[in-house]
Amino acid sequence: MLERLSYSQIRLLAQHMGITIKANAKKYDVLELVIMHDCDIPIALSIMTINELRAMGSCQRPAIRLKNRAALIRKLTISYEEYSEGRVLYATRLGTFYSGDSTKLLSGDLKRELIGKINLILTSPPFPLNQKKKYGNRQGEKYKEWFIKLAECYYPLLANDGSVVIEIGNAWQPGRPVQSLLHLKALIGFVENHNAGFRLCQQFVSYNPSRLPSPAQWVTIERIRTIDSFTHVWWMAKNDRPKAKNERVLRPYSKSMINLLERGKFNAGRRPSEHVISARGFLKKNRGSIMPNVIELEQYDPLRPLRLPQNMLRFSNTKSNDEYHRQCRKFGLTPHPARMPPELAAFFIAFLTDPGDIVLDPFAGSNTTGYVAERMGRQWKAIEIDRVYGEHSKIRFGLNPKI
Repeated sequence: MLERLSYSQIRLLAQHMGITIKANAKKYDVLELVIMHDCDIPIALSIMTINELRAMGSCQRPAIRLKNRAALIRKLTISYEEYSEGRVLYATRLGTFYSGDSTKLLSGDLKRELIGKINLILTSPPFPLNQKKKYGNRQGEKYKEWFIKLAECYYPLLANDGSVVIEIGNAWQPGRPVQSLLHLKALIGFVENHNAGFRLCQQFVSYNPSRLPSPAQWVTIERIRTIDSFTHVWWMAKNDRPKAKNERVLRPYSKSMINLLERGKFNAGRRPSEHVISARGFLKKNRGSIMPNVIELEQYDPLRPLRLPQNMLRFSNTKSNDEYHRQCRKFGLTPHPARMPPELAAFFIAFLTDPGDIVLDPFAGSNTTGYVAERMGRQWKAIEIDRVYGEHSKIRFGLNPKI
């Protein structure tokens, strides 16, 4: 792939494409210029000498051994085709965005590149909604079968201590005020797929009190159901003890806990629940309290402060004037209608990965996962089938989308 080339190799290609490069230009700045002139890559390859071509191919061992000039060009052109045929849309310092069907890409060359290397697959696939959405969503049994097979696709990609985190919303029976079990059956089928081998580490709830009332017919018109204000988040892994540290996602102590620590005493002994609390059980200062598995994305009770871990708080902004929306307005773009909350991505990336680890999102949409991963010092791979959404996601990294 082009981003694997060294800085000198990319400059060599750029030189033959007639691109003027500043002396202090960084590798990924040059790479972006090369990609923007992708129609000239085959021409540049065709006029290079055999030694220059072999220098370009030095990162791919099979290319070095090739004596035939035409064969060497074909080998190098594989890298170009990933761009020209819609695979790699753009690259940053830490990540790569691919355009295409993730199940197909992750069954081919990309699978061979990533197998056993992914530390976290964090994604929010299309929900099993009754109404067809622009971003694509299957329905009924077809959805369940498709979802269950994703386990076979993801399992070999993970490192032995890697995790899969999937966010999925509730589903309803078509035309009825009755919840469907489809999403639960799909998730259970994913875990129990015998061609994989996942186990459910823990279930989380992502609670968002600002979600619009839905289904509208039953909630706002007939008034016979309440607002569906949460999504399921399932954390799965290849073994019982994947990489995880809850010390990295501690939330600030509540006022009552701060007062307790200052007093240095509390009601110890046996609780009505029959738990026995030691005299010093709550007096150890741990820099914060352990997060629950109910993740609040917005303050619900004005009298109870929203206590988020610092790595989540830095991304916490649910208002329409955040940077993503500002950039969408600047370029006249319609924001992706089903974006993963950045706070949610930040929580699981901090909880389940170390700096430098690789995070994959197979249903990237506006690439919230990649953006948060880059900000947190993780490598990332993102895949989105809708090229328009992929172009729009460039604005998260200060790149200009091709509108």
